[in-house]
Amino acid sequence: MSASHRPRQVTFAAGLIMTGSVLVVLTAWERISGLHTLETQDSVEKFLSTPPGDSLGLGVEGVLGILRVTGMIAAACATATAILGFQVLQRSRSARVGLSILALPVFVTGLLTGGLMSSMVAAASVMLWLPPARDWFNGREGMKRLTGEGLPTGQVPPGEVPPGQVPPAPPLSPTTYADPSGQPRAMQGFGEPAGPGGVEQSLLPGSPTDVSSRPSAVMWACLLAWVCSGLAIALMATSAAILAVSPGVVFDELHRQNPDLAGQGVSDDALRIATFVMVGLAVIWCVLAIVLGVLVWRRVAWARRGLAVSASAAAVMLLVATLGQPVLVLPLAAAVVTLALLVRPDVKAWFGATPTQ
Repeated sequence: MSASHRPRQVTFAAGLIMTGSVLVVLTAWERISGLHTLETQDSVEKFLSTPPGDSLGLGVEGVLGILRVTGMIAAACATATAILGFQVLQRSRSARVGLSILALPVFVTGLLTGGLMSSMVAAASVMLWLPPARDWFNGREGMKRLTGEGLPTGQVPPGEVPPGQVPPAPPLSPTTYADPSGQPRAMQGFGEPAGPGGVEQSLLPGSPTDVSSRPSAVMWACLLAWVCSGLAIALMATSAAILAVSPGVVFDELHRQNPDLAGQGVSDDALRIATFVMVGLAVIWCVLAIVLGVLVWRRVAWARRGLAVSASAAAVMLLVATLGQPVLVLPLAAAVVTLALLVRPDVKAWFGATPTQ
């Protein structure tokens, strides 16, 4: 079914999801940036000095840390729901399932950042499972139009004649002639070459469609993989070079952030080796993602699955890392977008039409 037959309920729900998700992200980062203001600290102190806050056993810094982590989770989940909300308009079932999974964490974490926008996202996600949206995703909406199910009383399905009216005369059959086998078949007319039985090839069910052109989603997924992997390699190489040339600067910063490293028996040599190993593994991963992007561009089906797995793993790791480094929400969004592009129905159809598996 084409997008012109999309139920208004789906369009309305997707609009609510995308708008609400953007507002949740903006609200979350506004709350995070204002956690260290005097007004916020006074509010937290007042909450901890009265029931039920005085029984939690938390200090001001502990509450601020919880609010910061919760805001980051809300922003990350809302970023994903905004992308999935757009994919829902393309009739993606996996996007609808993803929204259903993320609706609960968006709603819960969004309560600490206002609650109204996150509630709107959760409610709109539920709307996608109600008819007629459910029938549209399952492909039953077109069949209902043909059979007349759900039509108002007195309205007949397309192709049927209302009671009391005379049906139109059937069209004349085409002129036939006998072929050498003695079986009559339709005379070919002007236009496209006829297919089996004299029927025009373009009218045959299951006729091949034009899938030679590369979908734009493939192009953007490859560009994101190449750009992000290239930037990651550059950053990793720069960090390794700084560690090799000026290790004192790096170790001083590490000890400043975690003064207990020396007491835990972690030496500078162990840190240097561990850093070089992690940088090496990250560079190998990025190079592999670049190679997979090249193969995806060349229409290799298994490379699409490999790049999707790589983007999923990167998204999970970056989601955890954003708890300590909020700036990593940008590569997290890029990984989620890449994954969403690779699982689009038109991308799957483009890879499915090639014999390269």
